This record gives sequence, C-alpha cells and structure tokens, in this order.
Amino acid sequence: MKSFVFPGQGAQFQGMGKDLYTDHIASRKIFDQADDILGYKLSEVMFEGSDDDLKETKITQPALFVHAIAKLQTLTGEFEPAAVAGHSLGEFSALVAAKALSFEDGLKLVYERAMAMQDACELNPGTMAAVLGLEDHLVEEVCASIENETVVPANYNCPGQLVISGSLKGIELAVQALKDAGAKRALVLPVGGAFHSPLMDSAKERLASAIESAIIKTPICPIYQNVVAAPVTDPVQIKINLINQLTGSVKWTQSIQQMIADGMTEFVEVGGSGKVLSGLILKINRTILTSSL
Repeated sequence: MKSFVFPGQGAQFQGMGKDLYTDHIASRKIFDQADDILGYKLSEVMFEGSDDDLKETKITQPALFVHAIAKLQTLTGEFEPAAVAGHSLGEFSALVAAKALSFEDGLKLVYERAMAMQDACELNPGTMAAVLGLEDHLVEEVCASIENETVVPANYNCPGQLVISGSLKGIELAVQALKDAGAKRALVLPVGGAFHSPLMDSAKERLASAIESAIIKTPICPIYQNVVAAPVTDPVQIKINLINQLTGSVKWTQSIQQMIADGMTEFVEVGGSGKVLSGLILKINRTILTSSL
C-alpha cells in the first residue's frame, strides 16, 4: 500500500516551486491563491528569495505548505493514498491531501502557527540540538537529568538521530552531558527557538482557538499524527493532536514503524527538496520503497 508523507521546516530550497508555476496551470492557481490569502507575494520569495529569506518563520512554514499542495496538483487521475503523514508542519499538508482540511483554511492555520511560534520564541528564548549515535532512552534520561532548566526530546527522526529542544542554558548543559554519555555528535542547531517543547506554550494557546474553529472533516484515509504515532480519522482527535503537537514530540520513527506494521509498503515524499523524509525512512527501514513526487 502506498502512503504520502510531507516534510516540515528544513526541506526548503532556493527557487522552490518556480518550475511548478511555469509548467502546471493547476499548480499556478495554488500559488496565486496563496498570495491572495496571505496578502503578500509569497510566491516571489519562494521563486527568487535567498536562503536567508526562506528561513524567515513567516515565509518558511507557508512556503513549504504551499509547495507541497502545488506538487499534489501535478497528479493525474484520482488521488487516494492508503495513508498520509507529515513531519511537524507537514501534518497540515497531509490533512489537505487527505481532504480533511481545505487549502485556504490550511494556509491560514499554517500562517497563524508560524507567527505564534515566532512570538513564543521572542517570549521564551530557546534552541534545539541534534543528537547522533545514542539510543533514544539514553537521550531521554539525560534530558530528564538537567535540573532547573527545560530540556525535552523534540524530534524522533530515525534510530540514532534525535533532536532535543529547550532553554538556551538547558541545551548547553544537555549537549555536554550527551557527549559525556557517548553521543557521536551533539550539535546545537541554527534555529530560532525551542520548537516542540513547553517553551511553545503561548503559541499552543494562540493556535488552539484557530484550530478549534477550523473545519476539519473525516479524512479519506488515516493520518498518522506526530504526537500519537498512530492512525487517526476522527476530526475531534485530529484537532487535539494538532494543538498538542506544538509542545509535544514529533514521533516520526514510531509513526513510520507503525505505518509499516499496518501494511504500508511504499512512501512517496511530497514537497520540499524531496529527499529529507525519504532519507529518514530508509534509516528506519532499509527494505522499504521510497520515492519523491
């Protein structure tokens, strides 16, 4: 069975979507619609902007979302995946692909999410660090051992690769402790804040009202959501999981393992560079088939 997966921040690249705009009328309509909804020329930044431009929070998240949905417009025939999943931000793209969320509402939520997260970063400064070569339970133990600071596992990307998130001092202490514990690498990332941690509480509160008022329908296929790593089809539960995602861990490893256990045999990456999630999935299970739309 074939599933579609959608990347989050980090999969952006210069010129993203320009070929889609030029070559596909249906994709062009998505970019034009996005510009109208947002009230600024997101497409111009995507097509012509620098790496630094694309790293701006108000650009990155909408750009990746729009790019993924524009990619979907290139499909011919009926699109009916057996399942969908998205890494962090990618969960919104997955919901649109599963026809649970409209493109317009999805884009508005993504923009609100981006701005709420940016405000939370300014309110509670923090950062993230990538940890390589250490078992998950050891990383969890180190995070729990840091006293009087916020440090939590944020992204379970694949076996041996876990990203932690927290306060500036907390991450500094954790990085040293993880190296002492035997991590091959523990590297602070160039990100603007402590995503998927309690430091995003203010963003969670702000986004909750927007998500609760959004129209989310029963998807045409299960969506494996980050915080539960399990298939979800109930719109009420989908909303709860979307809200909790801002402060909860992205259980990507667990999600992919569960999808394979549930019969998924092929993963198609939609959006971004087309390589980020495929690489992680192959590290989770080297026998599985992956491709990029």
